[in-house]
Amino acid sequence: MLMTQTMRWFGPEDPVSLRDIRQAGASEVVTALHEVANGDVWPRAAIAARKTMIEQAGLGWSVVESVPVHEVIKTRGPDCDRLIAHYCESLRNLAACGITVVTYNFMPLLDWTRTDLAWAMPDGALALRFELEAVATYDIHILRRPGAEGDYAPALVDAASRRFAAMDDTARTALARTIVAGLPGSEESFTEAEFLAAIDTYAEIGRDQLRANHIAFLQAVCPVAEEVGVQLVVHPDDPPFPIFGLPRTVSTEADVADLFARVPSRANGLCFCAGSFGVRADNDLPGMVDRLGDRIGFLHLRSVQREPDGAFHEAPHLEGDANMAAIVGAVHRLQKRLGRSIPMRPDHGHQMLDDLTKRTNPGYSLLGRMRGLAELRGLERGIAFARADAAHPQITTEEH
Repeated sequence: MLMTQTMRWFGPEDPVSLRDIRQAGASEVVTALHEVANGDVWPRAAIAARKTMIEQAGLGWSVVESVPVHEVIKTRGPDCDRLIAHYCESLRNLAACGITVVTYNFMPLLDWTRTDLAWAMPDGALALRFELEAVATYDIHILRRPGAEGDYAPALVDAASRRFAAMDDTARTALARTIVAGLPGSEESFTEAEFLAAIDTYAEIGRDQLRANHIAFLQAVCPVAEEVGVQLVVHPDDPPFPIFGLPRTVSTEADVADLFARVPSRANGLCFCAGSFGVRADNDLPGMVDRLGDRIGFLHLRSVQREPDGAFHEAPHLEGDANMAAIVGAVHRLQKRLGRSIPMRPDHGHQMLDDLTKRTNPGYSLLGRMRGLAELRGLERGIAFARADAAHPQITTEEH
């Protein structure tokens, strides 16, 4: 039993085509109706048309990434009930078209956050990078969030002041755009004024209240998901710690285990992102697959290289701090135990080779992800071969 190999596709406007993805070796795409406004119902006809387009290219579509959770739902603001009803209707429409896994996240305001979208690697490829000093520089001196200095160590505040003083207007604008102008897959973008106003809507919402709001959302939508045969899979926080004074609640194994305990519905599942969880050295990634595996409905396989002072960058898929061989080995055991294939995609590939001269979505150029998919495919097949050989030493190479 091997993983279902997928790639993320951002729809007809994606510079990476369905043909490209098929030739890269994937059998499915994970995608979304990005043109539907956040909070609106996904029309059944539009879902069906997109699925037909994908199938005509020789690919499948069974995983949505993502159906966004509106900020009003996260804050339990006015109109929350109507927006949850819309979410449930979208789930019904997706199920009617054969979509069985729906990814979402519960991160306040920003989706995944990086401070450099083209960080040069030693081999000349470009990677995504997060640097806490850059976040502090933006937060304190560009955004000017009230009380921001109190969220950083004094040495980091001093470093941010020196960094800001050395930056010209072009560099300051580039940093701001990288952080809040929207990244692939995110559904919101902000000006500084809009971002400050949005942050203020969380002024009275701490970690405990955000968790309670998340649980309330799941209690409302999981019965519908169960009824129509859809598994909701939450993507962990990225990065997995608070930024801009905003709380995080899906950052550790304990966070996920608590969410499952509070909402035991089988429709309440996990998108296991090795990169997001792997930013924290206290997350045991292979052990999390073993212990949380019954609820894992989707896999993001990537590795990050942790750096000093809270920084990290996207490493090649089989390098960095994630022990990818151990993670894939745990997934192989899990699939064998459950008797099912889990959809996987290589995440956040490097921009490399010919893609260095092309228009690409940051983290989602073709060739870096194709390299990652090939490496992960080879790793998984090697693990499967070795385990079959160990279990049946009498089998010859030809019989494999």
